[in-house]
Formats: sequence, structure tokens, C-alpha cells
Amino acid sequence: MEAMYLILRTWLVVMLIGLPFAVVSRGQEPADKLFVVTHVDLTPNYAAEGSKLLQQFAADSRHDPGVVRFELLDDNARSNHFTLVEVWENSKSFEAHEAAEHTKRFREKLQPMLGSPFDERLHHIMN
Repeated sequence: MEAMYLILRTWLVVMLIGLPFAVVSRGQEPADKLFVVTHVDLTPNYAAEGSKLLQQFAADSRHDPGVVRFELLDDNARSNHFTLVEVWENSKSFEAHEAAEHTKRFREKLQPMLGSPFDERLHHIMN
């Protein structure tokens, strides 16, 4: 069951990452885009509060300059596990998002709710 869950979750993330290719900006190559996948595992007692915090962070982040797509996924099997899937025009857009006040506040509030370290991975398209 765990292997099937992992395959399904990986497939879903790959599909969401592929969607932005339908919306390539004029003069912007897909290889310039930065793809960020972040797994967030909360302690079970913070699942509800953390879920609201994550939803607000996603809503705020969708207004950041250079964001192409920003999605929050919740785990079907575990209510305290979430995945953020982000696509940015370029690394500078992502760096500006990381420095934004709403991002700093989010991370500060989220920190005591984490059940494991924040797992953020940055990716570029391979040609």
C-alpha cells in the first residue's frame, strides 16, 4: 500500500509540474523556469491549524511577482502531510518570494508545527 501511495503522489506532482508548459510567457523558455516541490509534514495535533496557515500562504504567494503556478496538495492518506508545488519565471522571482515578509512570517509560524524538517527541492528542466 505504501509503494502504491508513493507512486500516486509522485505521479500527481509530476503532472502538476508539467501544467505550466501550456502557459509559457512570450520570450521565456521553459528551461528558465524554476520548479519547487516542498513536502511539509506537521505534527498531527497541528494538522488543522497548519492546514489553514498553508492555505493562506499559498493564496498570498499566488500574488507574488514572477509566480507561474502555486499549488497546495493535501495527502489523501495522512491529514498532516502536504506538498507545495511552485513554478517561478526564474530563480530571481523565487528568491524575491523567499525574502518577502509573508514568506518569513509563514515560516516563523510554521516552524513549531513541523513534525519533520521542511523538505524543499529546487528543479530546472533538463534539455
